[in-house]
Amino acid sequence: MISEIFPSGCYFIGIGGVSMSALALFLHDRGVCVRGSDVSESNFTEMLQEKGIPVTIGNDEEIYEGTVVYTGAVDASDRQLSVARRAGKRLISRAELLGRLADSFPHVVSVAGCHGKTSTTSMLAHIFEAGKHPYTVHIGGEDAGFGNYRNRGEEFFLTEACEFKRSFLSLKSEIALILNTDRDHTDCYHDEEETLRAYALFAAQAKKTVVNGDERNGRKIPHVLSFGRYSGDIRAGKVFSDGEFYRFTVVENSVPMVEVRLNVRGEIHVSNALAAYAAARLCGFTAAEIKLGLESFRGVKRRFEEVGTLAGAPVICDYAHHPREIEMTIATAERICRGRVRIVFQPHTYTRTRDLMGDFVRVLKRAEQPIIYKTYAAREKFDASGSAVALVGNLPEASYVQSPAQLKARLTDGLSSDDLILVLGAGDIYSIIKTVLDE
Repeated sequence: MISEIFPSGCYFIGIGGVSMSALALFLHDRGVCVRGSDVSESNFTEMLQEKGIPVTIGNDEEIYEGTVVYTGAVDASDRQLSVARRAGKRLISRAELLGRLADSFPHVVSVAGCHGKTSTTSMLAHIFEAGKHPYTVHIGGEDAGFGNYRNRGEEFFLTEACEFKRSFLSLKSEIALILNTDRDHTDCYHDEEETLRAYALFAAQAKKTVVNGDERNGRKIPHVLSFGRYSGDIRAGKVFSDGEFYRFTVVENSVPMVEVRLNVRGEIHVSNALAAYAAARLCGFTAAEIKLGLESFRGVKRRFEEVGTLAGAPVICDYAHHPREIEMTIATAERICRGRVRIVFQPHTYTRTRDLMGDFVRVLKRAEQPIIYKTYAAREKFDASGSAVALVGNLPEASYVQSPAQLKARLTDGLSSDDLILVLGAGDIYSIIKTVLDE
């Protein structure tokens, strides 16, 4: 039992993170005494407290009894970590904890890739729900229906498998689903080859691997099944769109199986749905059960989420922070917008912006006068070569802003109700734009 592995409980440093709060709920549900701290209040800290999990806001000098859990993004010199070390506490990373929790299930499905993990894992949860099969799901975002965690039983564990610092190597999966192998986290991976080697190691630890048949590098990884918008064992046929809601036939080994009508915008979700279908088939679901699950999926927060209007123009937020994600999201917005798509982008980490600068410039050039918000540094120290200012220097038509007031002034200048405001980034730009709308 999980409670026997952590008899003295767990203390989470950074408990308000989306993944960390889900793991805290997982342990709490299974009888483990959980508490933690975070630097600021959030919806997640409030939710945890409502469920009876104590949360301290600010730098808590006292580390309570039990195992101390921290994320890979926490600096080694963090004050609370230092206190825990000096006190001789047992320390465990978020990735290690996730691996141990996964080991308590007979079956584990792990979803990896630079893009689409949250949406695809959520789709899988909806398939398991439709098929009434016992499962627990942990995601790094918020499903529109159930949030970042749901406990429906102890047979299957569905989880995102993050490549940052090779965290996904802590997971031993029955099914490893690899959506893509694009280069990202350039602070961890020096080149494409190193990235692909990490994914190959992740796959080697699984009993069965599913890869993207549309991706050249993905096909190099040994696998039992492939999916793809255009090629693979499971692919899409007869694709139609209505306002960016896609309908398509799932073709399995050249045999048309079932027609699916997705209730979430964006062509990328066709690929995500095919990936979820492939993994679900390996789990024993029928095509009809998978169809029900996929059609019940209503998206996740910060993935093409409409959060309000400004001067009559809809405001849509998306977590896109990698050039490929940005390109696909802009294309979706352009297809539904009657006027101009007004882009707001907040770079996420200096290393990613610096190392992928050419790609960022290429995809943002298609926007008319993009607005670049100051960089969300996350775990990194300032680097001028990867700053938002450096990005603007390569985009002559772009403008730089660094406060909500400046952002609002820039956005409302010449704004029409036919326009669409697309807010991109994985940092605090989501809460910033909501502040602008509230005002």
